[in-house]
Amino acid sequence: MISYNTKDWFTFIFRFHRADTFAKLFPLMIAIGIYAGLISYLEVAYWKLSDSSYVKNISLMHGMLGFVISLLLVFRTNTAYDRWWEGRKLWGSLVNNSRNFALKLSVILGAEDKAYFRKAIPDYAELLHAHLHNTDTANQLFDDLQLKPDAHRPNMQAHAMWSRINELYKKDAISGDELIILNAELSSFTDICGACERIKNTPIPYSYSAFIKKFIFFYVMTLPFSYAFSLNYFTVPVVMFIFYVLASLELIAEEIEDPFGDDENDLPTRKMAENIRRHVEEIL
Repeated sequence: MISYNTKDWFTFIFRFHRADTFAKLFPLMIAIGIYAGLISYLEVAYWKLSDSSYVKNISLMHGMLGFVISLLLVFRTNTAYDRWWEGRKLWGSLVNNSRNFALKLSVILGAEDKAYFRKAIPDYAELLHAHLHNTDTANQLFDDLQLKPDAHRPNMQAHAMWSRINELYKKDAISGDELIILNAELSSFTDICGACERIKNTPIPYSYSAFIKKFIFFYVMTLPFSYAFSLNYFTVPVVMFIFYVLASLELIAEEIEDPFGDDENDLPTRKMAENIRRHVEEIL
């Protein structure tokens, strides 16, 4: 995730970062600009349709469709951000529950058992990070997954911690009341893993995503037909800019709807796992 100063306007406006959508869309913007220039030339200089009221009325259609597409993109962006923020809250819960679990164990256990959980708790966070960055995790709900998935390592680690706690209970190293106290944090690890998997392997429905892309494409491709008469060749930069804005919103939504990837704006789960290790080692 990119670290930045939210109040530094100059940096936002005049610096291009690898995550910026301009670089990704630049080839398409050039193609759209060439197309807009060709349509403007044909309508104004070749076909001479400046007196055609039917062509001029296309701008009315764009006005109505512009309102519709703005609503769709707002909903699309909000839905994607909700997924990103939910992922952040889940990993925040993992950080807090790991601390609470370590705090309780630091009071209950002896030195040898503390050493085991000093390593086991942070290992779960690192295994969950690797699990969420595995491409097979994203394809768990698809029938065309041909590769045999690897063992579910977070589950194995959680099972190992449960087994150790159960052994301590059988040896009377911890009481029944203490077992109940530790149950909440141990159970939360698997709950958090399942919620993260739900975000990872359930993308936005295909029909909705495809419809927005088609809508943006046909909307932009028809813009030169109505703007050519009033703007002439200034239609080229205007259409390029409109395409940049609309396509950028869709690209941003695509990037943040999966917060457990390697994009610039994805969650820094590796760093959070490292923080969990540092905090647990301090406590235990």
